[in-house]
Amino acid sequence: MIQQLLQAYWPDWTGDTVEGPSGWNNTTRFIYNSQRRSVMRIYNTHRDKSRIEFEFAVLDSLQSMSLSFKIPTPIPATLGEKAVQIQDGSDRYACLFAYIEGARPEEDDIQAAYSFGEKTGELVHALAKCSVEEEPVYPPYFELLQSYPSCSKAFILDFCKQPPIEFQEQRAALLTLQEAYIDICSRLDSIKSLPQQLVHGDLNFSNLLVDSENMNTVTALLDFEFCTRDVRAMEPAVVISGFLGIRDEREAIRQFCEGFASTVRLSKEEIIAIPVLMRLRLVDVFLHFFSRYREGTDEFHILKEQVNMLANGFKSLEQSQEWMEDLLFQTLL
Repeated sequence: MIQQLLQAYWPDWTGDTVEGPSGWNNTTRFIYNSQRRSVMRIYNTHRDKSRIEFEFAVLDSLQSMSLSFKIPTPIPATLGEKAVQIQDGSDRYACLFAYIEGARPEEDDIQAAYSFGEKTGELVHALAKCSVEEEPVYPPYFELLQSYPSCSKAFILDFCKQPPIEFQEQRAALLTLQEAYIDICSRLDSIKSLPQQLVHGDLNFSNLLVDSENMNTVTALLDFEFCTRDVRAMEPAVVISGFLGIRDEREAIRQFCEGFASTVRLSKEEIIAIPVLMRLRLVDVFLHFFSRYREGTDEFHILKEQVNMLANGFKSLEQSQEWMEDLLFQTLL
């Protein structure tokens, strides 16, 4: 199928195909030939071209700025379109991007934590200046209650309190998530009052590249699919939530925050909100996978794995909160 897509829409870019590190939402393939390389992405979980068009509008605006790191560059197809619909009955879309040199860091490797913070701060600064006519398609995190129509509040609470037999081993973990969900729902209105702007919304180890010969340096930030307008402090909160539970957690967060603060400083209100926003991120991930389970996209064992991981994330956050709040004020204010 990949070769058929290339020959039909990008005939100059045909070549050997190698499977890439595909995520939950997309399929990735690397295309190699003797002259150049590219990356194909197939969007698996939606059929909405407007989502892709907004992502590309943001990338186009960022391309006009002088950034110290690379971002994805779409390659237009023969007729000029940047996203083409796959003719296999699935109505999915595919896009081609220029290949970016670099390596993916290991999830517990904190060598690039300071550089990750620098590049995240630089991106926040750049996104604040982006000129994009299209309206964001993805909702902000604080619209949690409207973002997952298949997961009503009543259904989620009932599921966590009385889980199906497949989830009996996750009873304690689900009660942890239920408590976090109730707490976050009560805080959504206050979160809206924080400063807002465009944010990437999904920065983590899987969405960055580092220099292959200098693993301390981030060279690219990837996957702007979920870019939207949200509270500014959500950007560092998402990254920091990804450090929970890793080896050298405290040092990773300290280095990231120092790098971030070299470009962007946050207000007292934003800093106070970061642990809350981290909990919001974890709850959102739970609802994302819960929704995929309800809609039949994932089997139950995928949700079980996520429930266990997210419950552990909440426990790590609770154990780390006191020193984390001090660290955030020391570095970000």
